[in-house]
Amino acid sequence: MADTRPTPAAAPHWLTDGYEHIWLPYTQMQTTPLPAAIARTHGCKLILEDGRELVDAVASWWTAAHGYNHPHIRDAVARQLETMPHVMLGGLAHEQAYKLAARLAALAPGDLTRVFFSESGSVSVEIAMKMAVQYWINKGEKGRAQFVSFTGGYHGDTFATMSVCDPEEGMHSLFAGLLAEQIITDLPTTADREQAFDALLETRRGDIAAVVMEPLVQGAGGMIMHPPETLAFIRAACDRHGVLLILDEIFTGFGRTGTLFACEQANVVPDIMTLSKALTGGTLPLAATLARQHVFDAFLSDKGDTALMHGPTYMGNALGCAAANAALDLFEHDPPGPRVAAIEAQLRRELEPARALPGVRDVRVKGAIGAIDLHPHTDHDWMKAEFIARGVWNRPFGHIVYTTPPLVISPAELMQITSAMVGVVRDWGTRHTQEA
Repeated sequence: MADTRPTPAAAPHWLTDGYEHIWLPYTQMQTTPLPAAIARTHGCKLILEDGRELVDAVASWWTAAHGYNHPHIRDAVARQLETMPHVMLGGLAHEQAYKLAARLAALAPGDLTRVFFSESGSVSVEIAMKMAVQYWINKGEKGRAQFVSFTGGYHGDTFATMSVCDPEEGMHSLFAGLLAEQIITDLPTTADREQAFDALLETRRGDIAAVVMEPLVQGAGGMIMHPPETLAFIRAACDRHGVLLILDEIFTGFGRTGTLFACEQANVVPDIMTLSKALTGGTLPLAATLARQHVFDAFLSDKGDTALMHGPTYMGNALGCAAANAALDLFEHDPPGPRVAAIEAQLRRELEPARALPGVRDVRVKGAIGAIDLHPHTDHDWMKAEFIARGVWNRPFGHIVYTTPPLVISPAELMQITSAMVGVVRDWGTRHTQEA
Protein backbone atom coordinates (compact mmCIF):
# COMPACT_ATOMS: atom_id res chain seq x y z
CA MET A 1 0.00 0.00 0.00
CA ALA A 2 1.33 3.43 -0.93
CA ASP A 3 2.34 5.77 1.87
CA THR A 4 -0.21 8.59 1.85
CA ARG A 5 1.05 10.39 4.95
CA PRO A 6 1.72 14.12 4.48
CA THR A 7 5.47 14.73 4.71
CA PRO A 8 6.99 18.15 5.46
CA ALA A 9 9.30 19.14 2.60
CA ALA A 10 12.14 20.10 4.91
CA ALA A 11 11.85 17.33 7.51
CA PRO A 12 15.26 16.53 9.07
CA HIS A 13 16.86 13.25 8.04
CA TRP A 14 16.80 11.87 11.60
CA LEU A 15 13.02 12.18 11.55
CA THR A 16 12.40 10.58 8.17
CA ASP A 17 15.00 7.84 8.71
CA GLY A 18 13.89 7.06 12.25
CA TYR A 19 10.20 7.11 11.35
CA GLU A 20 10.68 3.84 9.50
CA HIS A 21 11.48 2.18 12.82
CA ILE A 22 9.73 4.00 15.65
CA TRP A 23 6.29 3.02 16.99
CA LEU A 24 4.43 6.04 18.36
CA PRO A 25 1.87 6.16 21.20
CA TYR A 26 -1.87 6.25 20.49
CA THR A 27 -1.17 6.47 16.77
CA GLN A 28 -2.39 4.75 13.61
CA MET A 29 1.03 4.58 11.99
CA GLN A 30 -0.29 4.04 8.46
CA THR A 31 -2.13 7.34 8.18
CA THR A 32 -0.64 9.77 10.68
CA PRO A 33 1.42 12.72 9.44
CA LEU A 34 5.01 13.07 10.55
CA PRO A 35 5.20 14.54 14.06
CA ALA A 36 6.55 18.02 14.69
CA ALA A 37 10.34 17.92 14.94
CA ILE A 38 11.55 19.60 18.13
CA ALA A 39 15.13 20.90 18.32
CA ARG A 40 15.10 22.26 21.86
CA THR A 41 12.90 23.60 24.64
CA HIS A 42 12.93 26.72 26.75
CA GLY A 43 10.54 28.08 29.37
CA CYS A 44 7.03 27.31 28.16
CA LYS A 45 8.07 26.89 24.53
CA LEU A 46 9.05 24.16 22.11
CA ILE A 47 11.44 25.26 19.36
CA LEU A 48 11.02 23.43 16.07
CA GLU A 49 13.91 22.34 13.87
CA ASP A 50 12.97 25.10 11.41
CA GLY A 51 13.22 27.73 14.15
CA ARG A 52 9.51 28.31 14.79
CA GLU A 53 8.44 28.52 18.43
CA LEU A 54 5.32 26.90 19.89
CA VAL A 55 3.81 27.67 23.28
CA ASP A 56 3.17 24.28 24.89
CA ALA A 57 -0.48 24.13 25.88
CA VAL A 58 -0.26 20.68 27.50
CA ALA A 59 3.13 20.78 29.30
CA SER A 60 4.24 17.51 27.67
CA TRP A 61 1.34 15.47 29.00
CA TRP A 62 1.07 17.62 32.14
CA THR A 63 4.61 17.07 33.38
CA ALA A 64 6.50 20.35 32.79
CA ALA A 65 4.93 22.23 35.69
CA HIS A 66 7.95 24.54 36.05
CA GLY A 67 8.48 24.97 32.32
CA TYR A 68 11.37 23.48 30.38
CA ASN A 69 15.07 23.67 31.18
CA HIS A 70 14.55 25.15 34.61
CA PRO A 71 18.10 25.88 35.80
CA HIS A 72 17.53 24.63 39.36
CA ILE A 73 16.29 21.22 38.20
CA ARG A 74 18.83 20.99 35.38
CA ASP A 75 21.73 21.78 37.70
CA ALA A 76 20.57 19.27 40.31
CA VAL A 77 20.47 16.49 37.72
CA ALA A 78 23.88 17.50 36.35
CA ARG A 79 25.44 17.42 39.82
CA GLN A 80 23.93 14.02 40.53
CA LEU A 81 25.15 12.64 37.20
CA GLU A 82 28.70 13.52 38.15
CA THR A 83 28.58 11.36 41.28
CA MET A 84 26.07 8.54 40.77
CA PRO A 85 23.43 8.10 38.08
CA HIS A 86 21.84 4.98 39.58
CA VAL A 87 22.25 2.15 42.05
CA MET A 88 19.77 -0.59 42.82
CA LEU A 89 17.50 0.14 45.77
CA GLY A 90 17.52 -3.50 46.88
CA GLY A 91 20.08 -3.65 49.67
CA LEU A 92 21.70 -0.30 48.85
CA ALA A 93 20.72 3.24 49.78
CA HIS A 94 21.44 6.67 48.34
CA GLU A 95 20.66 10.13 49.64
CA GLN A 96 18.37 11.40 46.90
CA ALA A 97 15.78 8.60 47.23
CA TYR A 98 15.70 8.66 51.02
CA LYS A 99 15.56 12.44 51.11
CA LEU A 100 12.72 12.47 48.57
CA ALA A 101 10.75 9.82 50.49
CA ALA A 102 10.93 11.91 53.67
CA ARG A 103 9.92 15.09 51.83
CA LEU A 104 6.94 13.47 50.10
CA ALA A 105 5.79 12.01 53.42
CA ALA A 106 5.99 15.47 54.98
CA LEU A 107 4.09 17.15 52.13
CA ALA A 108 1.37 14.53 51.69
CA PRO A 109 -1.83 14.89 53.72
CA GLY A 110 -2.37 12.84 56.86
CA ASP A 111 -0.17 9.87 57.61
CA LEU A 112 0.77 8.91 54.05
CA THR A 113 4.24 8.28 55.40
CA ARG A 114 5.56 5.29 53.43
CA VAL A 115 6.80 5.81 49.87
CA PHE A 116 7.38 3.09 47.26
CA PHE A 117 9.13 4.30 44.09
CA SER A 118 8.68 3.15 40.50
CA GLU A 119 9.30 4.54 37.02
CA SER A 120 5.85 5.34 35.61
CA GLY A 121 2.38 6.37 36.65
CA SER A 122 0.68 3.23 35.36
CA VAL A 123 3.08 1.07 37.36
CA SER A 124 2.50 3.15 40.49
CA VAL A 125 -1.24 2.41 40.20
CA GLU A 126 -0.52 -1.30 39.65
CA ILE A 127 1.58 -1.25 42.82
CA ALA A 128 -1.25 0.47 44.71
CA MET A 129 -3.67 -2.23 43.55
CA LYS A 130 -1.22 -4.96 44.54
CA MET A 131 -0.77 -3.34 47.96
CA ALA A 132 -4.52 -3.21 48.49
CA VAL A 133 -5.10 -6.87 47.63
CA GLN A 134 -2.18 -8.06 49.76
CA TYR A 135 -3.28 -5.80 52.62
CA TRP A 136 -6.45 -7.86 52.94
CA ILE A 137 -4.62 -11.17 52.39
CA ASN A 138 -2.22 -10.28 55.20
CA LYS A 139 -5.20 -9.47 57.41
CA GLY A 140 -6.75 -12.86 56.67
CA GLU A 141 -9.41 -11.75 54.15
CA LYS A 142 -8.30 -13.45 50.94
CA GLY A 143 -11.49 -12.95 48.95
CA ARG A 144 -11.14 -9.17 48.62
CA ALA A 145 -9.53 -8.83 45.20
CA GLN A 146 -11.86 -6.61 43.17
CA PHE A 147 -11.76 -2.87 42.64
CA VAL A 148 -14.45 -0.25 42.28
CA SER A 149 -13.70 2.51 39.78
CA PHE A 150 -15.77 5.02 37.86
CA THR A 151 -17.12 5.78 34.41
CA GLY A 152 -14.94 8.44 32.86
CA GLY A 153 -11.91 7.19 34.78
CA TYR A 154 -8.46 6.47 33.38
CA HIS A 155 -5.53 4.99 35.29
CA GLY A 156 -3.04 3.73 32.70
CA ASP A 157 -2.43 1.29 29.87
CA THR A 158 -0.92 -1.71 31.67
CA PHE A 159 -3.15 -4.75 32.18
CA ALA A 160 -4.23 -4.16 35.77
CA THR A 161 -4.79 -0.44 35.22
CA MET A 162 -6.75 -1.05 32.02
CA SER A 163 -9.20 -3.09 34.08
CA VAL A 164 -10.10 -0.06 36.24
CA CYS A 165 -10.46 2.36 33.32
CA ASP A 166 -13.84 3.23 31.86
CA PRO A 167 -14.57 0.32 29.47
CA GLU A 168 -16.41 2.68 27.12
CA GLU A 169 -13.47 5.05 26.57
CA GLY A 170 -12.38 3.03 23.54
CA MET A 171 -8.62 2.58 23.89
CA HIS A 172 -8.83 -0.70 25.79
CA SER A 173 -12.02 -2.27 24.43
CA LEU A 174 -10.07 -4.84 22.39
CA PHE A 175 -8.85 -6.43 25.61
CA ALA A 176 -12.22 -6.69 27.35
CA GLY A 177 -12.20 -10.47 27.55
CA LEU A 178 -8.65 -10.62 28.90
CA LEU A 179 -8.89 -8.07 31.68
CA ALA A 180 -9.79 -8.75 35.29
CA GLU A 181 -13.47 -8.02 35.88
CA GLN A 182 -13.82 -4.97 38.08
CA ILE A 183 -16.82 -2.99 39.30
CA ILE A 184 -17.26 0.16 37.22
CA THR A 185 -19.96 2.52 38.43
CA ASP A 186 -21.06 6.14 38.15
CA LEU A 187 -19.52 8.82 40.33
CA PRO A 188 -21.94 9.50 43.20
CA THR A 189 -22.72 13.08 42.17
CA THR A 190 -26.46 12.93 42.92
CA ALA A 191 -28.52 11.67 45.85
CA ASP A 192 -29.64 8.59 43.89
CA ARG A 193 -26.08 7.78 42.90
CA GLU A 194 -24.88 8.24 46.47
CA GLN A 195 -27.46 5.76 47.65
CA ALA A 196 -26.50 3.27 44.94
CA PHE A 197 -22.79 3.63 45.71
CA ASP A 198 -23.33 3.11 49.42
CA ALA A 199 -25.43 0.02 48.71
CA LEU A 200 -22.73 -1.33 46.38
CA LEU A 201 -20.05 -1.10 49.06
CA GLU A 202 -22.36 -2.64 51.63
CA THR A 203 -23.38 -5.63 49.53
CA ARG A 204 -20.00 -6.30 47.89
CA ARG A 205 -17.73 -5.45 50.80
CA GLY A 206 -16.38 -8.99 51.03
CA ASP A 207 -15.20 -8.83 47.40
CA ILE A 208 -13.78 -5.31 47.27
CA ALA A 209 -10.14 -4.48 47.98
CA ALA A 210 -10.37 -0.76 47.25
CA VAL A 211 -12.04 2.08 45.42
CA VAL A 212 -9.76 3.68 42.80
CA MET A 213 -10.40 7.20 41.54
CA GLU A 214 -8.96 10.46 40.24
CA PRO A 215 -9.87 13.23 42.69
CA LEU A 216 -11.76 16.28 41.35
CA VAL A 217 -10.81 15.83 37.68
CA GLN A 218 -10.87 12.70 35.54
CA GLY A 219 -8.10 13.63 33.11
CA ALA A 220 -7.69 11.38 30.08
CA GLY A 221 -11.33 10.33 30.34
CA GLY A 222 -12.33 13.79 29.12
CA MET A 223 -11.40 16.38 31.75
CA ILE A 224 -14.57 15.46 33.67
CA MET A 225 -14.87 17.42 36.90
CA HIS A 226 -16.69 16.77 40.16
CA PRO A 227 -16.92 18.80 43.38
CA PRO A 228 -14.92 18.12 46.56
CA GLU A 229 -18.15 17.02 48.24
CA THR A 230 -18.26 13.96 45.98
CA LEU A 231 -14.78 12.93 47.04
CA ALA A 232 -15.65 13.50 50.70
CA PHE A 233 -18.74 11.30 50.33
CA ILE A 234 -16.70 8.49 48.76
CA ARG A 235 -14.13 8.65 51.56
CA ALA A 236 -16.89 8.49 54.19
CA ALA A 237 -18.58 5.57 52.43
CA CYS A 238 -15.29 3.65 52.28
CA ASP A 239 -14.83 4.25 56.01
CA ARG A 240 -18.38 3.08 56.81
CA HIS A 241 -17.90 -0.19 54.94
CA GLY A 242 -14.23 -0.89 55.65
CA VAL A 243 -12.97 -0.42 52.08
CA LEU A 244 -9.61 1.08 51.15
CA LEU A 245 -9.48 4.26 49.03
CA ILE A 246 -6.77 4.72 46.39
CA LEU A 247 -6.45 8.22 44.94
CA ASP A 248 -4.67 8.54 41.62
CA GLU A 249 -3.12 12.02 41.84
CA ILE A 250 -0.79 11.46 38.90
CA PHE A 251 -2.57 14.17 36.90
CA THR A 252 -4.05 16.29 39.70
CA GLY A 253 -1.07 16.35 42.06
CA PHE A 254 1.49 19.13 42.48
CA GLY A 255 -0.75 22.14 42.16
CA ARG A 256 -2.69 21.40 38.97
CA THR A 257 -6.11 21.89 40.61
CA GLY A 258 -5.05 24.76 42.89
CA THR A 259 -3.82 22.91 45.98
CA LEU A 260 -0.68 20.81 46.12
CA PHE A 261 -2.86 17.68 46.09
CA ALA A 262 -6.45 17.70 44.90
CA CYS A 263 -7.69 15.65 47.85
CA GLU A 264 -6.81 18.53 50.19
CA GLN A 265 -9.80 20.47 48.84
CA ALA A 266 -12.09 17.81 50.33
CA ASN A 267 -10.05 17.35 53.53
CA VAL A 268 -9.64 13.73 52.52
CA VAL A 269 -6.68 11.44 53.19
CA PRO A 270 -6.64 8.31 51.01
CA ASP A 271 -5.26 5.01 52.22
CA ILE A 272 -2.96 4.88 49.20
CA MET A 273 -1.99 7.69 46.80
CA THR A 274 -0.12 7.59 43.49
CA LEU A 275 2.09 10.36 42.08
CA SER A 276 4.07 10.91 38.89
CA LYS A 277 3.84 13.41 35.96
CA ALA A 278 4.99 16.73 37.52
CA LEU A 279 6.99 14.96 40.25
CA THR A 280 10.28 15.59 38.42
CA GLY A 281 9.18 18.76 36.66
CA GLY A 282 8.98 16.97 33.32
CA THR A 283 12.63 15.90 33.22
CA LEU A 284 12.96 12.20 34.08
CA PRO A 285 10.57 9.25 34.60
CA LEU A 286 9.68 8.69 38.25
CA ALA A 287 6.57 7.70 40.17
CA ALA A 288 5.66 7.04 43.78
CA THR A 289 3.00 5.08 45.64
CA LEU A 290 2.35 6.45 49.13
CA ALA A 291 0.66 4.37 51.82
CA ARG A 292 -0.77 5.28 55.20
CA GLN A 293 0.77 3.76 58.29
CA HIS A 294 -2.01 1.22 58.85
CA VAL A 295 -1.52 -0.11 55.30
CA PHE A 296 2.24 -0.42 55.80
CA ASP A 297 1.78 -2.07 59.18
CA ALA A 298 -0.24 -4.90 57.61
CA PHE A 299 2.93 -6.02 55.78
CA LEU A 300 5.03 -6.27 58.96
CA SER A 301 5.57 -9.67 60.59
CA ASP A 302 8.22 -12.29 61.26
CA LYS A 303 7.12 -14.09 58.09
CA GLY A 304 8.77 -13.24 54.80
CA ASP A 305 5.66 -13.96 52.76
CA THR A 306 3.81 -10.95 54.16
CA ALA A 307 6.35 -8.56 52.60
CA LEU A 308 5.52 -6.63 49.43
CA MET A 309 7.38 -8.61 46.78
CA HIS A 310 7.79 -5.93 44.16
CA GLY A 311 10.85 -4.08 42.90
CA PRO A 312 11.16 -2.14 39.62
CA THR A 313 14.76 -2.19 38.39
CA TYR A 314 15.13 1.58 38.27
CA MET A 315 13.02 2.35 41.33
CA GLY A 316 14.36 5.32 43.24
CA ASN A 317 16.67 6.24 40.35
CA ALA A 318 19.14 8.80 41.68
CA LEU A 319 18.83 11.16 38.72
CA GLY A 320 15.04 11.11 38.86
CA CYS A 321 15.02 11.62 42.61
CA ALA A 322 17.47 14.53 42.28
CA ALA A 323 15.14 16.13 39.74
CA ALA A 324 12.15 15.55 42.02
CA ASN A 325 13.92 17.05 45.03
CA ALA A 326 14.76 20.12 42.96
CA ALA A 327 11.17 20.36 41.70
CA LEU A 328 9.92 20.20 45.30
CA ASP A 329 12.35 23.01 46.17
CA LEU A 330 10.56 25.15 43.60
CA PHE A 331 7.09 24.23 44.86
CA GLU A 332 8.11 25.01 48.44
CA HIS A 333 9.85 28.28 47.57
CA ASP A 334 6.96 29.49 45.41
CA PRO A 335 3.73 27.63 46.29
CA PRO A 336 1.62 27.15 43.16
CA GLY A 337 -1.73 28.20 44.66
CA PRO A 338 -1.69 31.93 43.75
CA ARG A 339 -0.34 31.28 40.25
CA VAL A 340 -2.92 28.57 39.58
CA ALA A 341 -5.72 30.85 40.82
CA ALA A 342 -4.61 33.50 38.30
CA ILE A 343 -4.43 30.90 35.51
CA GLU A 344 -7.90 29.63 36.43
CA ALA A 345 -9.42 33.12 36.30
CA GLN A 346 -7.84 33.81 32.91
CA LEU A 347 -8.97 30.44 31.51
CA ARG A 348 -12.55 31.06 32.65
CA ARG A 349 -12.58 34.50 31.09
CA GLU A 350 -10.94 33.65 27.79
CA LEU A 351 -12.46 30.23 27.08
CA GLU A 352 -16.05 31.23 27.89
CA PRO A 353 -16.72 32.66 24.37
CA ALA A 354 -16.27 29.13 22.99
CA ARG A 355 -19.48 28.07 24.70
CA ALA A 356 -21.53 29.83 22.03
CA LEU A 357 -19.68 28.28 19.06
CA PRO A 358 -21.24 25.62 16.83
CA GLY A 359 -20.50 22.06 17.95
CA VAL A 360 -19.49 22.99 21.50
CA ARG A 361 -21.21 21.03 24.27
CA ASP A 362 -19.48 22.50 27.32
CA VAL A 363 -16.56 24.58 28.60
CA ARG A 364 -14.96 23.42 31.85
CA VAL A 365 -12.22 24.94 34.00
CA LYS A 366 -10.63 23.77 37.23
CA GLY A 367 -7.34 25.21 38.42
CA ALA A 368 -4.82 25.16 35.58
CA ILE A 369 -7.06 22.92 33.47
CA GLY A 370 -9.30 24.25 30.71
CA ALA A 371 -11.40 22.08 28.39
CA ILE A 372 -13.74 22.66 25.47
CA ASP A 373 -16.04 19.68 25.03
CA LEU A 374 -17.09 19.14 21.40
CA HIS A 375 -19.53 16.93 19.59
CA PRO A 376 -17.80 13.77 18.26
CA HIS A 377 -15.97 13.27 14.94
CA THR A 378 -13.15 15.66 15.76
CA ASP A 379 -10.30 15.72 13.19
CA HIS A 380 -7.29 15.60 15.49
CA ASP A 381 -4.59 15.80 12.80
CA TRP A 382 -6.24 18.85 11.25
CA MET A 383 -6.55 20.49 14.65
CA LYS A 384 -2.92 19.87 15.57
CA ALA A 385 -1.79 21.46 12.31
CA GLU A 386 -4.05 24.45 12.92
CA PHE A 387 -2.63 24.93 16.39
CA ILE A 388 0.93 24.82 15.06
CA ALA A 389 0.01 27.45 12.46
CA ARG A 390 -1.08 29.65 15.38
CA GLY A 391 2.18 29.12 17.26
CA VAL A 392 0.78 26.66 19.82
CA TRP A 393 1.39 22.98 20.51
CA ASN A 394 -1.82 21.24 21.50
CA ARG A 395 -2.96 17.64 21.23
CA PRO A 396 -6.74 17.24 21.42
CA PHE A 397 -8.08 13.79 22.28
CA GLY A 398 -11.50 12.26 21.82
CA HIS A 399 -13.90 15.19 21.65
CA ILE A 400 -11.87 17.37 24.02
CA VAL A 401 -9.73 20.38 23.16
CA TYR A 402 -7.93 21.26 26.36
CA THR A 403 -5.03 23.03 27.96
CA THR A 404 -2.92 22.09 30.98
CA PRO A 405 -0.17 24.68 30.63
CA PRO A 406 3.03 24.90 32.67
CA LEU A 407 2.20 26.53 35.99
CA VAL A 408 4.78 29.24 35.28
CA ILE A 409 3.12 30.40 32.06
CA SER A 410 2.82 34.14 31.50
CA PRO A 411 -0.57 35.81 30.89
CA ALA A 412 0.50 36.65 27.32
CA GLU A 413 1.51 33.04 26.58
CA LEU A 414 -1.72 31.75 28.10
CA MET A 415 -3.71 34.20 26.00
CA GLN A 416 -1.99 32.83 22.91
CA ILE A 417 -3.17 29.35 23.93
CA THR A 418 -6.77 30.33 24.71
CA SER A 419 -7.06 32.45 21.56
CA ALA A 420 -5.82 29.50 19.51
CA MET A 421 -8.26 27.13 21.22
CA VAL A 422 -11.26 29.35 20.56
CA GLY A 423 -10.09 30.07 17.00
CA VAL A 424 -9.45 26.43 16.11
CA VAL A 425 -12.78 25.34 17.58
CA ARG A 426 -14.55 28.13 15.67
CA ASP A 427 -12.91 27.04 12.40
CA TRP A 428 -13.62 23.38 13.20
CA GLY A 429 -17.29 24.19 13.73
CA THR A 430 -17.49 25.99 10.39
CA ARG A 431 -15.64 23.20 8.62
CA HIS A 432 -17.72 20.51 10.28
CA THR A 433 -20.97 22.29 9.34
CA GLN A 434 -19.89 22.66 5.71
CA GLU A 435 -18.90 19.00 5.45
CA ALA A 436 -22.18 17.88 7.03
